[in-house]
Amino acid sequence: MLLEENILTPAAVSFLNNLVHEFREELQSLLESRRDRQTKYDAGALPNYVEGTEWIRHTPWKVAPIPNCLLDRRVEITCPPDRKMIINALNSGAKVFMADFEDSLSPTWPNILKGQKNLKDAVRRTITYEHPTKGTYTLNEETAVIFVRPRGLHLTENHHQVKGQAIPASLFDFGLFMFHNAQELIDRGYGPYFYLPKLEDRLEARWWNKVFNWTQDFLSIPRGTIRATVLLETLPAAFQMNEILYELRDHSAGLNCGRWDYIFSYIKTLKNHSDKVLPDRSLVTMQTAFMHNYAEELVKICHRRGVHAMGGMAAQIPIRGDEEANSRALEKVKTDKIREVKLGHDGTWVAHPGLVDLALQVFDEFMPESNQINKIFPGYHKSQADLTTPPEGAITTNGLLQNVLVGVKYIEAWLCGNGCVPINNLMEDAATAEISRTQVWQWIKHSSILDDGRTVTIELFDEFLDKAKTLISYRENHKFKEAFSLFRELSTSNELCEFLTLPAYKEICND
Repeated sequence: MLLEENILTPAAVSFLNNLVHEFREELQSLLESRRDRQTKYDAGALPNYVEGTEWIRHTPWKVAPIPNCLLDRRVEITCPPDRKMIINALNSGAKVFMADFEDSLSPTWPNILKGQKNLKDAVRRTITYEHPTKGTYTLNEETAVIFVRPRGLHLTENHHQVKGQAIPASLFDFGLFMFHNAQELIDRGYGPYFYLPKLEDRLEARWWNKVFNWTQDFLSIPRGTIRATVLLETLPAAFQMNEILYELRDHSAGLNCGRWDYIFSYIKTLKNHSDKVLPDRSLVTMQTAFMHNYAEELVKICHRRGVHAMGGMAAQIPIRGDEEANSRALEKVKTDKIREVKLGHDGTWVAHPGLVDLALQVFDEFMPESNQINKIFPGYHKSQADLTTPPEGAITTNGLLQNVLVGVKYIEAWLCGNGCVPINNLMEDAATAEISRTQVWQWIKHSSILDDGRTVTIELFDEFLDKAKTLISYRENHKFKEAFSLFRELSTSNELCEFLTLPAYKEICND
């Protein structure tokens, strides 16, 4: 097809093949190391600081100086690389727009290829969108700086093979964006900037640094041109923040509190630990000790190393037609952003253009300078217990039902090709469904007790599953049958599936 020919040109394919030849084998070794670590956690071990890297944690060093165009990142907006969404995000007034090939994108082959084409047009400022009733969408004179989040290291792109094996999705997304846009971005006074998802340790950061250096050399771009912010969204990585920044020090753009995936990772990493069971998702807020400690540690480490500490996502979306409910939602966002800026964050995330001005107002008031990296906080280095002790709280019947409803609704939308889904006035991505299904799995495994005294069993879960089926509004061409089946399989399997997107991806590849 024409789109495929425009993106997967012979030169681009040759570049991808070379990239895979250089780095796939080491990536497979890193993924095997993940499995080995998880085996130890399953047997009772807890994540902890790395022996032998104390000198990185306790000596003074800084990452490379921050490019001028990235000094002020007070509000960032993210969405999948949909054509209209890209234009709205770039025009939103946010300082940075992150185009997301990962958690908020259902990676159908058309979505992936269109996303690359849309970004190619956006970088060149030729992107437009024709709305059937609202006319032509175009870019404003002043727009946000573009970042791209490739898919995680664990995923593959099955539609493109190299030597008979599916290409690592991370290299596919990164490689195509670099090949088509790196020099164009440099010519326009920017650079190729990325968010790196779901890293678990320093060696994965080192791998990415090698990928960056090789790619820059191959494309005749100066080393250090690429900049990457690492999403700190796995529990093991929380003990290696210094090391991750050190490995990427010539390419670092800081760390970000990926709060929702972090909760998912906490459950997954400690799934066999009966003393680490989390209460209802609604009770696992940034005010709970282990979440606050992780965010505070991130800010202190980033500032000590001279780089941005980015806050987390405000998933709320404007509620039309209910002014009172909308005011309550906006007040929650404001309170959360005030907490972040006072904690020391240099910027924050929103999921909807309607929240950009509110977040800007908070950061403008409490952070009038471009960032607050120069604020060095004493007494960092949280203990293992600080980062692994779960909060107290109830597991409720409503919490169980909401996990079923939200998880099923999200999976159904994802299977239909939509990974950015408004549910209960929140813009949800894959992390939502991951938390939902892993919490159910954890509660069943450890025979957790609901607030009404009942024990969570597979039989009880099935009752809630049946109830959920009566509460969902069905539409034509839906995939709720498949979504219910997959959610049940993920929630009741003997072994916890590493990522729900692995079996779900097989479903969309078979369509």
